[in-house]
Amino acid sequence: MYAHGLMFRTLTVFAIILALGMSVARTAGAQSSSEFVPITDTILQNPPADDWLMWRRTLDSWGYSPLDQIDRDNVDDIRMVWTRALGAGGLQQGTPLVYNGVMYMPNPRDVIQAIDAVTGDLIWEYRRDRPDDLADYMIASLIDTNRNLAIYGNLIIDTSADEYVFALDATTGELVWETQILDYTVHPANQTSGPIIANGKVISGRSCAPKGGPHACVIVAHDATDGRELWRRRLIPGPGEPGDETWGGVPFEERRHVGAWMVPSFDPELNLLYIGTSVTSPAPKFLLGGTENKHLYHNSTLALDADTGEIVWYYQHLNDHWDLDHPFERLLLDTVVAPDPTKVAWINPRLRAGEVRKVMTGIPGKTGVVYTLDRETGEFLWATPTVTQNVISSIDGATGAVTENGELVFEREGEEVLVCPTFVTGGKDWEAGAYSPQTNLMYYPLRNACARMLATTEAGRGLALYALAKRDQIAPGTDQVGSVQAISAETGEIVWTYEQRAGTTSLVATGGGLIFGGDGNGRFRAFDHETGDVLWEVNLGSSVTGFPITYAVDGTQYVVASTGNSLSSRDNMRLTPELRPSNGNNLFVFALP
Repeated sequence: MYAHGLMFRTLTVFAIILALGMSVARTAGAQSSSEFVPITDTILQNPPADDWLMWRRTLDSWGYSPLDQIDRDNVDDIRMVWTRALGAGGLQQGTPLVYNGVMYMPNPRDVIQAIDAVTGDLIWEYRRDRPDDLADYMIASLIDTNRNLAIYGNLIIDTSADEYVFALDATTGELVWETQILDYTVHPANQTSGPIIANGKVISGRSCAPKGGPHACVIVAHDATDGRELWRRRLIPGPGEPGDETWGGVPFEERRHVGAWMVPSFDPELNLLYIGTSVTSPAPKFLLGGTENKHLYHNSTLALDADTGEIVWYYQHLNDHWDLDHPFERLLLDTVVAPDPTKVAWINPRLRAGEVRKVMTGIPGKTGVVYTLDRETGEFLWATPTVTQNVISSIDGATGAVTENGELVFEREGEEVLVCPTFVTGGKDWEAGAYSPQTNLMYYPLRNACARMLATTEAGRGLALYALAKRDQIAPGTDQVGSVQAISAETGEIVWTYEQRAGTTSLVATGGGLIFGGDGNGRFRAFDHETGDVLWEVNLGSSVTGFPITYAVDGTQYVVASTGNSLSSRDNMRLTPELRPSNGNNLFVFALP
């Protein structure tokens, strides 16, 4: 693959606007190229409190901001200060990136906007020229999605639906470089999430359409300054490679769909990247070499050497038969590890009470199970369920080996079973949780949803992608689909639970003792981080589908929510037909009067 080395131009925004024949004024938040202070790895690894410089603000994926101007005492006074419609597209799941008073917003369909973060006025807009035949090759329902951006130097960096990684001048929106990762007509792989930056390297993952074969399922690193490819890690082992034997003799070219479609975490001290992987296609393993095989590296956490892409360790969370992906955020933190045996289902017997460990923790997959691993070695420390799940029977504390519920493992076509949680919505899905160092609690948006699942390859029934059909239902014993749970990173105890009718969506934690998050019915609210009490709420009219953030400019703290549509919010709302939000793509920004 070759980078297209476009000469960098330091033109002002005004000059670019004239060149494009457009009439958009520079606003107070815009900077010229000469004024822009470049972003370094040092800044990314210890970002200023006022800014939001990546997907979860920090490389450890906490989703936490130390800003505390808006707190538990005054949050009920916040008001909307500006709003802006986002671009058209069926799926809006964007995360604003904010640096020095400018918001960079990924819109659906490969549109990126730079917006004055105080006024909401447009500074510049980049619209990528997308091939007309993308839907002929890709998983068509996903080609609009663009979850996040990265920033490095004076560049805004993203991945595109046509399988490029590219960089824009942060002050003008002009394309500086682009590099093709895959040919979407040969190896289709949906790039629904953008990259992070790890010591000057652009790290990006992707899903991979079954027709793309194993070579579409890759994590790739590029030089952030010029787009040169540095390494490529395939997620499906080939002949003679470690893990090849776990595919039960399935020919290499028929091994498909082990993607890494969410955003990795990075530990600069250990120089390790942590990323999760998805399920195979088809999902029932009797159709793919046999149920006894592990099919590495699906539904796993991979710890990769950031310099080479080599797998340092891996842990498989589930040998899946039901499309219960495990690609979601991994929280990196140092904590006392003292799981409470009365609260936690599976514990490593070698743990020493009160020991401080470097851990990778959180809910990485749709099962809703919390896993805590040693992030240096991958050693299993503890795990426990949250919402109703019946696919995992046990986990061996000494080895971390997971035993699936044999009664639910499909053995032949036409079998039907009740599976909790369900795929698409999951117990947990791509909507991110958060962690607060003030409480040492993890906060997660979860769903109480199950499904009657049928193993079928019959055309027109269910999702041919997974050879599954399903009928969703609310989990037994409740009529509440949505849940937010606060879980101790030290003990594993669920400290508080908030439940509601509509499915819940992504969260952000703040230094003001607040957890902000939304739901599928358009409500955006603030929770007390210690009790789960709702302290403030507003109806935004459409499903809250983007990732909320908070930032500050000139001493004023702002909170951002965005609305639109997503596959999971759509499926959640089918469980609550009396709730009827709209699905407009929009940004909403709040602050104190």
